[in-house]
Amino acid sequence: MTVATNPLEPERALDEVTQADVDAVAAARKRVLGQLRKRIIGQDAVIDLLLTALIARGHGLFIGVPGLAKTLLISTLAEAVSLEFNRIQFTPDLMPSDITGTDILEEDHASGKRFFKFIKGPVFCNILLADEINRTPPKTQAALLQAMQEKRVTAAGTTYELPPPFLCFATQNPIEQEGTYPLPEAQLDRFMFSIKVEYPSFEEEIDVVTRTTGRAQEPLEHVLTRDELLHLQKVALAVVAAPDIVRYAVEVARRTRPGGPDVPELVKQYVAWGAGPRASQYLILGAKARAALHGRPHASREDVRALAKAVLGHRVLLNFQAEADRVDADAVIDAIIASLPAAKM
Repeated sequence: MTVATNPLEPERALDEVTQADVDAVAAARKRVLGQLRKRIIGQDAVIDLLLTALIARGHGLFIGVPGLAKTLLISTLAEAVSLEFNRIQFTPDLMPSDITGTDILEEDHASGKRFFKFIKGPVFCNILLADEINRTPPKTQAALLQAMQEKRVTAAGTTYELPPPFLCFATQNPIEQEGTYPLPEAQLDRFMFSIKVEYPSFEEEIDVVTRTTGRAQEPLEHVLTRDELLHLQKVALAVVAAPDIVRYAVEVARRTRPGGPDVPELVKQYVAWGAGPRASQYLILGAKARAALHGRPHASREDVRALAKAVLGHRVLLNFQAEADRVDADAVIDAIIASLPAAKM
């Protein structure tokens, strides 16, 4: 009998979580947030999802037009939490070996023997930024699949483990589609969150311009070590998700599937394919992380609802009728949430 495993689970999870444990996660959130605010203005919802993904060990796809500080946000996070950071600019001529690494032929000067040596690619880091991921062909995009799912890379028949934690954050430009390759559903499903990065407000944009065209920015402090982060991730995994919360998350995911019972009319009319079981997993993992970040040892329905659009938005495949009627995935998810009770019956 094969038992499905959780690819995000640390090697040894905590047996139970205390209030002191989640208080430590909440305190770490405040410290990291303080460093992010030295360089990032506004984008509160985006930052919350980024920190949730960090603690839940999930990958994130950031969708927004150029110039909204997506790259700066991710590199600032890596610096604040003392993680190794690499950035790959995805281009049409990028090869899989440019991501994973390659074997090179070397010679032992003493013996004269030749041998192959594996040179690790930029994927061997803690936080990988895949910039404009949809600009490279599917073959190269697929080079990330094993790394994102299994936290390892196979090259020339040899498998190499990636250093924990490994997180992939990718960016995508939603308006420039010429010369791009849409991400396959299997690739999209590897991302825990799809995060929409919107324009700043008028006052926030004034603040951005004022702070970035004047004196030099404040230096960042390293407020979290790698080992501390790994421990906080274990705390988040140990946060309690009561059976009714798990049932609620599964029900939310299942109601995205048009053939299921009790699905809203909007789903029947506009959805071609719904989310799979990985969405239910991510709703609960995200809810646990969100609860810990706010100092709570128990996940709630509000945590699930707060993450529903980020988890389900890129997993709900709409039909042509939805495009014609200008119905988006967010509207469908709103209808699903409205069809379920907000509290335990």
